[in-house]
Amino acid sequence: MVFLKNQTELTWGNLSSHISKLEEAGYVNVEKRFKGKKPQTLLHLSEKGRNAFTEYRKKLTQVLGKIS
Repeated sequence: MVFLKNQTELTWGNLSSHISKLEEAGYVNVEKRFKGKKPQTLLHLSEKGRNAFTEYRKKLTQVLGKIS
C-alpha cells in the first residue's frame, strides 16, 4: 500500500477507505501478512476488477477521442 499511497498522494485514511470500497465491490482482493515483523498489505485486482477497468479505459478513450 505504500506504493499506492505515494502514487495517489492520499492520506492513509482516505486510501484505506477507497480500498475498502473496491474490496466490497469485488474489484480487488486484499491480502494482509507480515514481512519479517512489519505488516504488509497486498492488493490483487480481481477478474471483475480487471474487466471493469478495461471497460473504463475503453469509455475514457472514446470520450477523449471525441474531444480531439
